[in-house]
Amino acid sequence: MSQSLDNRLFVAKKPINMSSNSFLHRIKKRYKVKKAGFSGTLDLFACGCLIVAFGQYPKLFRFLQKTPKSYKAVIWLGAQSESFDIENVTSIDLIDSLDSLKIIDTVNSFVGDIEYVPPKFSAKWVDGKRAYDLARDDVEFELKKSIMNISNIKFISYSHPFITFEAEVSEGSYIRSLAQLICDKLNVKGTLSYLERLNEGKFVYMDEQALNPLEFIDLPVNEYYGTKEWMYDGKKLGIDYFKDKNDGEYLVVFDDFFSIIQIQNEQVDYILNKVLL
Repeated sequence: MSQSLDNRLFVAKKPINMSSNSFLHRIKKRYKVKKAGFSGTLDLFACGCLIVAFGQYPKLFRFLQKTPKSYKAVIWLGAQSESFDIENVTSIDLIDSLDSLKIIDTVNSFVGDIEYVPPKFSAKWVDGKRAYDLARDDVEFELKKSIMNISNIKFISYSHPFITFEAEVSEGSYIRSLAQLICDKLNVKGTLSYLERLNEGKFVYMDEQALNPLEFIDLPVNEYYGTKEWMYDGKKLGIDYFKDKNDGEYLVVFDDFFSIIQIQNEQVDYILNKVLL
């Protein structure tokens, strides 16, 4: 699909030791665009798949199929960090090698709904402030336990003191916390030394190739019986002009643009209108 730079959806590959915002700034400069956004912040030390959109397309982020997410991670045994990664390492101890079969069994045991505590160095909100800001200011606070769903996890390798694994997880999961749970079960200290996001749902890195947003929007298509011009101009829509009249959010597609509408109590409202293809 051909897209102008005004509206463009693609997957970029964020490098290590660069914030997602700084990386977006670099992309905007390279493509010479002003309006851009990304979905799913990656930690500074992490790399990999980052969904980027220009023009109108950042408004589509909440409608995109972005789960499950897959990550490749490396645990550094013996290292300790306040942020559960290599950004805030407080100590490094030499530890004895572990039994490989025990590691494999432990890693592979983390499947299903897993209870965990999010890292204090995270974007969670605490009394109106980000947890990582409070942590950097040495403010004492506690984060509530959360649930992450791990649909698949795979042991990759063990080369002491490094354990490599891949995990397929739900939205909002923290691989840093998963690594801590693995270490706790192995009865050792450790922290993440590498984290790469491999995909978000169907989104994978393909040299920043332009993607058709209609292939990724997680909404049903509703058949519209009115005129294209009526919707293009954003005029009030009647329920009788739609095949599916049930409450919900729907995609309405034309040859050169699409709209997202909401039907509620037989009333039709635009959520996004005239999004150009």
